[in-house]
Parts: sequence; C-alpha cells; structure tokens
Amino acid sequence: MKKILALFTLAAALTAISFTLENPGVGYVVGDTARDFSLQNVDGKKVALADMKDAKGYIVVFTCNHCPYAIAYEDRIIELHKKYAPLGYPVVAINPNDKDVQPADSFENMKKRVKEKNIPYAYLYDQTQEIAKTYGATRTPHVYLLDKDRVVRYIGAIDDNSEDASAAKEKYVENAIDALRAGQEVAVKQTKAIGCGIKWSRAKSE
Repeated sequence: MKKILALFTLAAALTAISFTLENPGVGYVVGDTARDFSLQNVDGKKVALADMKDAKGYIVVFTCNHCPYAIAYEDRIIELHKKYAPLGYPVVAINPNDKDVQPADSFENMKKRVKEKNIPYAYLYDQTQEIAKTYGATRTPHVYLLDKDRVVRYIGAIDDNSEDASAAKEKYVENAIDALRAGQEVAVKQTKAIGCGIKWSRAKSE
C-alpha cells in the first residue's frame, strides 16, 4: 500500500513539474485582445506592434533557431511575410527560448540566422519569456494572428504539413488572413501547434 501511495505521489509531482514547464500560463484564446510588447530586434532596436502604423493585422510567430520544426517552417514564414506584409499583415517573429537551456537560441545566434537566411521580418528576443507566457505559446513555431485592433483571430499551426510545404492541403494562416481581408469570419480559428516545446528558464520554473 505504501508503495502504491508513493507511486501516486511521484506521478502527481511529475505531472506538476510537466505542467510548470510546458504550460506556464493559460494565455490567449481567440477573441481576446492581445497586449502589445516592446522587444529587442536583431538590429538592436526595440520593436512594438504599435510602431507598425500601416498594419492591418499581425502574424505573430513564436519560433527559434535550432528546432527542426522551426527550421522546416522558416522558408514558409519568409514567404508569408513577403506575400502579406505588402497587404498590411507583417510577420513579427519572437524567439522565447532561454539561451542557458538552449545556447543555439542566443541573441547572437539569432543575428547570425537572420544573415544566413536573409530574413526580412522583425526577429525579436523575448529574454524574460514574459510575452510567450502572456500569449500562452508552448511550441516553436506557434502562430497568433491578430487583427488591426490586436484581437486574436487565429491560433496554432501555419499549415497541416510540417514536413513538406508542397503537400500541405490546409494553409491555416493564409486562409485566416484571406478571410479577414474579405471581411469574412475565419473558418478554422484554432489548430494544434506542431513543434518543439519552448525552452523555459530552469530558474523561473523551479
């Protein structure tokens, strides 16, 4: 009996630890108004959504340097920006990972990645992880599509095929933006984000 109780206690403790690491906050749901932020871009300047005066919406993507899923989606994120930024929907990428947990995601390596890939959008560093926790991001990549008033209109994956862009049948983010531009309701408002778990600070999780 004591062994069984010990196992239940251990399981509960592990569950609590897992919840702390993977779910630091509830975050936003579709229909919420997202907060603005001011985070450091790779060029050293602070960037806020309010700075983008001509924006009609924002493709906020929590992503990083090292995750295979983030790398697989990188070209697609670039194409989203090239296609929709001229229409008023720029990509705003945010790296939420703790550099002490994953050194590949340091600010210096962010700058290197931007040069390597010629990334055209803002790539911001959420050093305190406050914004990721506030939004409720858990994966890289994890998308939050906001309208011009920062109301969350879609949350989740970019499309339905993380391995092969050409094989994607449902382009969730594109479909959502096209619906907003047409003044229509977004049909698919939320999907499961597919990617690596965010690397939360060990010090803040203890």
